[in-house]
Amino acid sequence: MFAVYSRSVSDAPTRSGDGDSDRQPIWTRPERGSRGPAPAHSRDAIVAAAIALADEDGLAAVSMRGVATALGTGAGSLYRYLSSRDDLLDLMTDRVVGELRPYPRADGDWLDAMLLLARRQLALHRRHPWLTDVTHRPSGVGPETLAWFDNCLRILEPVGCAVTAKFEAIAMVTGVVSLFARSEATTGSFTFAGADLTAYPHLVAAFSQPSPPAPRTGLFERTLRSLLTGLLLPEPSDAG
Repeated sequence: MFAVYSRSVSDAPTRSGDGDSDRQPIWTRPERGSRGPAPAHSRDAIVAAAIALADEDGLAAVSMRGVATALGTGAGSLYRYLSSRDDLLDLMTDRVVGELRPYPRADGDWLDAMLLLARRQLALHRRHPWLTDVTHRPSGVGPETLAWFDNCLRILEPVGCAVTAKFEAIAMVTGVVSLFARSEATTGSFTFAGADLTAYPHLVAAFSQPSPPAPRTGLFERTLRSLLTGLLLPEPSDAG
């Protein structure tokens, strides 16, 4: 679900005349600017309104004007709290990541714990369908996202492999979750129904085979089990 972004702080969007603070991640900046009248809203209220708007009408509905309208104020007033829509999207993403708490205990099998966390991630995408799109943009990394990565490393602590492999595995799990979430949200799924397969002998042979019994576990879990064991556990020939 959550990509690891490499954009430096100096690449963050700025607003002319707002000073060096806008080049810092949104979480390190004051709750609001020092200029202007007393605040009528909090940053938390703005983020909550934006999440509700995205859940209801999609990410495209989340503009500074749209969120301001939902709060009964003018778009200009939001710039006392945020420098840009990117700030808002960063805050929204980090806020919903917090819904993954409480994290699974790590006193059992690490693979089962990672699978449980992945299922929670998929459920999070189902509750917030816009999350798949927003996490594929360059972004800052907030405290909830950092806590999530820290928790994944805690779960993977018993695995005897390089930390780079662990980060790769975490990123790949994120990719699989996003893929399944996007697939579920897609209408008009791909199908061979009605297609003339006469000129495609391998397809004809494949569909002529008897259907095997359904696997005990779904494709999502089977994919993640294969992925995690393949990336993190040594091949038998490497063990010695």
